[in-house]
Amino acid sequence: MVALIVILFPPLLIAFLLVMERVEEPLRRPTTQREVEDFLGTATEAEVGTLANSGIRRAMSRWRARRRGRGRRVPDPVLTDRVTEPSEPAQHAD
Repeated sequence: MVALIVILFPPLLIAFLLVMERVEEPLRRPTTQREVEDFLGTATEAEVGTLANSGIRRAMSRWRARRRGRGRRVPDPVLTDRVTEPSEPAQHAD
């Protein structure tokens, strides 16, 4: 059991470090003026609230996540109109 831990620990540690590097990369990247302008033009009320309470980094992170589609999504509206199909199938001309 100890031998298995000794063998698996270094590759697992390296894998963890590589994943964390990918997670930290967007956090280290400075926010550009264009991103701030886009943010101010398309931010939701909740994202503006995050900007006021937590600062630009957290607000931009939340905004970027929403733009990538990873953020919480609003469920699609439920259709209430009933779609009826024609009673007779269309005839094709040969």
